[in-house]
Amino acid sequence: MAAGEPSIAELLDFVVRNLVDDAEAVQIAEKPGRRVTVYEITVARGDWGKVIGKEGRIANAIRTLAKAAATPMQQHVAVEIMT
Repeated sequence: MAAGEPSIAELLDFVVRNLVDDAEAVQIAEKPGRRVTVYEITVARGDWGKVIGKEGRIANAIRTLAKAAATPMQQHVAVEIMT
């Protein structure tokens, strides 16, 4: 990653905090693995639906953003939304 570019965790944090009402409750945990880095997103219980969206569309869009950001760095990522 080039200097000055935000990390994937920072990107996810920015996106999710702007979707929810309780931005202070947002937590992004980065769990590096052998092949895949997993990003676990935790939000307040009342904001869970805002991050998932109808039929999971917002959650899928968040996953797509993370994968697109990881591609130039030749990384593999997964995003999980925790309850």
